[in-house]
Amino acid sequence: MAELAELLSAWVCLRPGAGSVSADCCCRSRGHGMTPPPPGRAAPSAPRARVPGPPARSVLLLRLLLLLWAAAASAQGHSRSGPRIFAVWKGHVGQDRVDFGQTEPHTVLFHEPGSSSVWVGGRGKVYLFDFPEGKNASVRTVNIGSTKGSCLDKRDCENYITLLERRSEGLLACGTNARHPSCWNLVNDTVVPLGEMRGYAPFSPDENSLVLFEGDEVYSTIRKQEYNGKIPRFRRIRGESELYTSDTVMQNPQFIKATIVHQDQAYDDKIYYFFREDNPDKNPEAPLNVSRVAQLCRGDQGGESSLSVSKWNTFLKAMLVCSDAATNKNFNRLQDVFLLPDPSGQWRDTRVYGVFSNPWNYSAVCVYSLGDIDKVFRTSSLKGYHSSLPNPRPGKCLPDQQPIPTETFQVADRHPEVAQRVEPMGPLKTPLFHSKYHYQKVVVHRMQASHGETYHVLYLTTDRGTIHKVVEPGEQEHSFIFNIMEIQPFRRAAAIQTMSLDAERRKLYVSSQWEVSQVPLDLCEVYGGGCHGCLMSRDPYCGWDQGRCVSIYSSQRSVLQSINPVEPHKECPNPKPDKAPLQKVSLAPNSRYYLSCPMESRHATYSWRHKENVEQSCEPGHQSPNCILFIENLTAQQYGHYFCEAQEGSYFREAQHWQLLPEDGIMAEHLLGHACALAASLWLGVLPTLTLGLLVH
Repeated sequence: MAELAELLSAWVCLRPGAGSVSADCCCRSRGHGMTPPPPGRAAPSAPRARVPGPPARSVLLLRLLLLLWAAAASAQGHSRSGPRIFAVWKGHVGQDRVDFGQTEPHTVLFHEPGSSSVWVGGRGKVYLFDFPEGKNASVRTVNIGSTKGSCLDKRDCENYITLLERRSEGLLACGTNARHPSCWNLVNDTVVPLGEMRGYAPFSPDENSLVLFEGDEVYSTIRKQEYNGKIPRFRRIRGESELYTSDTVMQNPQFIKATIVHQDQAYDDKIYYFFREDNPDKNPEAPLNVSRVAQLCRGDQGGESSLSVSKWNTFLKAMLVCSDAATNKNFNRLQDVFLLPDPSGQWRDTRVYGVFSNPWNYSAVCVYSLGDIDKVFRTSSLKGYHSSLPNPRPGKCLPDQQPIPTETFQVADRHPEVAQRVEPMGPLKTPLFHSKYHYQKVVVHRMQASHGETYHVLYLTTDRGTIHKVVEPGEQEHSFIFNIMEIQPFRRAAAIQTMSLDAERRKLYVSSQWEVSQVPLDLCEVYGGGCHGCLMSRDPYCGWDQGRCVSIYSSQRSVLQSINPVEPHKECPNPKPDKAPLQKVSLAPNSRYYLSCPMESRHATYSWRHKENVEQSCEPGHQSPNCILFIENLTAQQYGHYFCEAQEGSYFREAQHWQLLPEDGIMAEHLLGHACALAASLWLGVLPTLTLGLLVH
């Protein structure tokens, strides 16, 4: 860091008062010159005249960049648990991305599996995007402006659409409507007002809200009164009877996900909802938040007494544990939940994927089963309750819509938390994996590779506006969790607001404040390196066929895929990958120069080798996209062949091969004047942006 500060000071001292830096200032430093090498072209080198003066700006800039890259790499410090490669999804022109045409700070997305249509609720309008296969995408809008004229400020006057749901009579759209929550029915682009509907939309788009539909029943966490009832509740707002949770059973909850589980007996059907709340333990060392799952009986009809007749009488909650005892890491803040049903229809085997974070914004994914959650609620004692439990026990669903006895309700109302905690699946009860990235949303796709093995592929959004693609073998005893890639889904980087998975079309639909993007699940075309590079990706969607890395869904026959997660490249017919093509560059003695090797895999170690010596090594997690070898003063011994070699486990490949050749000094002097001005302009433009980005990082 001291060297970084010294170089920054030198940079400031050398900064011109006005105008651009001259070519002479850029390239002369104690008689040496430096210019980045264009691929496949000779780089200009410096004249040999000895000119005293401060260090050359170009040298300072390069040293600054190298130090900043190193600092960023050490700060991130991520290991092989991070994504192996980074890919920008460019899509097909006109087919995979559509702009809103305006900024949409709050969006809600509705998509029906198998359909090419995507509905997005925005500010005063609903967008209908159509992504037909192999054709250009289109968008049309339905305006649903605010119907209220009087409001406190301009933002309150807006109608933010917060709910889109398919109903038998059309598409239900609900919004804030200038703090008068209302709904509309959309039928063939015709808008039918349904009037004010409290509980279907919040008063402000920033409010935490959750609405669940099941047949004619509607459940909601949205308060009905703007200035009354500020304590959040889980309500049944439409059904046989309206019910709400007691005000004391949750402490400032933030609702994440709700679902209805149809169990073996209809009267035993459950509502499970996931949330986080303030920790009742106020010990300074205790976490601020705890993550929960709550259960309710769908057939709950309320209680017998006046205090319980309008309340849920079957409410219980349990703590969700997501911690790794081996590393002493705890993740207490639930971010998102995705339920993956069992393919055979066994509700107990439904997998519950939870994304958690900790105060440092590191993340973990823990997986639970609905069967384990159900067992905890059925068998656990109540936390803080030491007497014998009443009969029926709290949380038990009763047949024939029998009311819950008052004694049972009172015990559960005073002691709503069960003593036993819900732990992750598996013998170790630990996270599936944890990461230094901050994950926010998750969807999971169960798929079969060409050799018949089942995989669960997780797509996780980050706070950087990217998506991580992580593969989990579905049926192996010793799971090999692998982070395949990081995807940037948008034309311009932005936070991901919504994400929806379509398993039938094998697409992800994601939205930002600017656009909606359709991202295929496979993306096999991003893998380079021939057969070895294709199989090293460990992507269950992709395989090697007829000299290309192809999707298993696009090939008419079985493709080459590896079932060996450690050494997949050994399945390729040719034992060694192709060597890198030779590139030559001519340089004058005493030149400054650098060689740049693209780091395609973030899991590999890249090394620059000259003769038998390793001149530069870049470890996994190196933040720069390139491994750079800087030659300060080119001597006779430094001419010759340079190899950039990538080592990833037992997989070794030659990534670059350069030959540095002596060059006539007069030709170098002639090329210098043209190149240095361009180099100075380039570095001057890049450095402030890069420095600011790394400081923010």
